[in-house]
Amino acid sequence: MVENYFQVLADQIGINLWLLVIIIIWSAIWKMAALWKSARKDQITWFILLAVVNTVGILEILYIYVFSEMKKTPKTEKAPKKRSRKR
Repeated sequence: MVENYFQVLADQIGINLWLLVIIIIWSAIWKMAALWKSARKDQITWFILLAVVNTVGILEILYIYVFSEMKKTPKTEKAPKKRSRKR
């Protein structure tokens, strides 16, 4: 039954069944890797975005190799202004 579903889906898309299976596996592997990395880095926004959006691995690959490696610039704390005393 599942094979029939994928065959119908592949026919509707107009591609070979095996190509569809390869695309699904490819996407799942990259999605799991990206979700794992975003969870380990406590990046909840990226985790939700990667979980919801399906881009056949493109966004996941970009996240793993580009966005997750970007260093956050620490917010510099402003020193309190010194008040000059007028005498």
